[in-house]
Amino acid sequence: MIEAAGRTGDLNGERIGFMVENSYEYVVTLLAILAARAIAVPLSPSFPIPELQYIMDHSEALLIVSSPKFDVKARQLLASELTSKPAHLSLAKHLGGGVHEKVELEEQADSGKAGLMLYTSGTTNRPKGVLLPERVMTAQAQSLNKAWEYSPKDHLLHVLPLHHIHGTINALYAPLFSGSSVEFLFPFNADAVWKRFAAPFLPPQENGDQLAPSNGSSSKKDIVTFFTVVPTVYSRLLATHKELSPEMQIATCKAISPTHLRLNISGSAALPTPIKQAWTDLSQGNVLLERFGMTEVGMALSCGLTMAHRVDGSVGWPLPSVEARLVDMDTGAVIEPGQEVDGTGRERAGEIQLRGPTIFAEYWRNPTASASEFAAAAESDDNATPWFKTGDVAVRRDVEGVDSISSKAASQDWTGNRSMYFILGRKSADIIKSGGEKVSALEVERELLSLPMIAEAAVVAVPSGRWGQKVGAVVVLQTKGEHAVAKWSAMDMRRTLKDRLVNYKIPQVLRVVESIPRNAMGKINKKQLVAQVFANDISDGESTIPPPVATEAKTVDPAK
Repeated sequence: MIEAAGRTGDLNGERIGFMVENSYEYVVTLLAILAARAIAVPLSPSFPIPELQYIMDHSEALLIVSSPKFDVKARQLLASELTSKPAHLSLAKHLGGGVHEKVELEEQADSGKAGLMLYTSGTTNRPKGVLLPERVMTAQAQSLNKAWEYSPKDHLLHVLPLHHIHGTINALYAPLFSGSSVEFLFPFNADAVWKRFAAPFLPPQENGDQLAPSNGSSSKKDIVTFFTVVPTVYSRLLATHKELSPEMQIATCKAISPTHLRLNISGSAALPTPIKQAWTDLSQGNVLLERFGMTEVGMALSCGLTMAHRVDGSVGWPLPSVEARLVDMDTGAVIEPGQEVDGTGRERAGEIQLRGPTIFAEYWRNPTASASEFAAAAESDDNATPWFKTGDVAVRRDVEGVDSISSKAASQDWTGNRSMYFILGRKSADIIKSGGEKVSALEVERELLSLPMIAEAAVVAVPSGRWGQKVGAVVVLQTKGEHAVAKWSAMDMRRTLKDRLVNYKIPQVLRVVESIPRNAMGKINKKQLVAQVFANDISDGESTIPPPVATEAKTVDPAK
């Protein structure tokens, strides 16, 4: 059907955009595109037409496939000023019934130029098309299957969008490889997720038909064993749990306990310590597993399955088949093991660079960007494969005790040495250079978020003529409960943080806002945020104001 709609006998390497809801149909469409040796380009139905138009034009898609639910939007897209006019395939409505065609995946079959093209979030630049050939997708799935031990016994509850690496590879492609069950419950709704978690643990009359998944699957409720989402989802679940009935609270706590929820993962954004601890308390000991990844590399670093290997603030070790190194941002020298601290006793931060079979092939038809993001291997290196420059900065720290904690599983042989990675943030947005000192925005955010009166926080670099950059904080205050506050000033912030952070790391300017804009994966465009809320603080002068001095807070709505 896809080949016929494409109006060509050979779709090898052709791009096919598709707009299909999170469902069985999405999975079939994705696999069908790969089977045709084409490149699948997921289109988010939530995107406005101009953004979809950009993706279609940039990818030069030959065909757009849409489900009945999104036919109207697909036609609107086709009616826009596209550079080329792709063909349109409207899928027939799936009637369900539980009878599906058996699909055989041939491991040795020639995949040609098949693959997946995901677009970067565009938080720092115009979105780029990241080409993941099928061999890369397979390598990413195999790496995760070893590390996270997906199995046919797993039942994954999927609440993520399906145009990002997290939702497509971690929560769909990898579990399909291992025969796991995937149940869609999108878009995320905290009440619906709690009901689904609780369903297997409630009496039949209480879990009723209204809790049956809406994707055509059986109404029988399997226990959810695998859950991977962003920190804001865990935050919302924790905030709403107290509103559940006593029976639901008991059932949900049982559902997310380590006995039943085998693996709970947090990623795509930094995980605040209070959220991690609150989830552990609520779940009776289930510790959120943190990991590091990005569109270009899939998942690269992860903590282990052993609870004690899930160290707070750490993203663990390089995943199976992944090589990682740190490169000093000032000197360009590789920070070798044992060189993590300089002669003055300070930690040496470096850019994370990666290589291995899980790394993407190229930015679509952008050879300049592709070449600039890779560093050549050293002449003395037996492996000539170049290193991908992630743009993320981290430190490696020796963590006492993790090397003495053994895992019985052979699949966990990649974990366990005491040298673990800790992310400091994006080189372009999260490393703030103020008065000659480097400040990790993520470190400051973690401290702000540990304060009971703070609901959300973002730490940004505010341009300063005198100091290069000032540390700025944007916060949302708690409005409910015992920690609710009506006002919080810059002086309040400084007094609260003085025993938590060295002086130069404490934000110099503060804005209290009603909300902080985030994209679908919980990420913040910090450049836009600075322009929105700190326009009056960007200065060329400031010759007499040192970094530690804070200005008074103002209430600003960044949406205005």
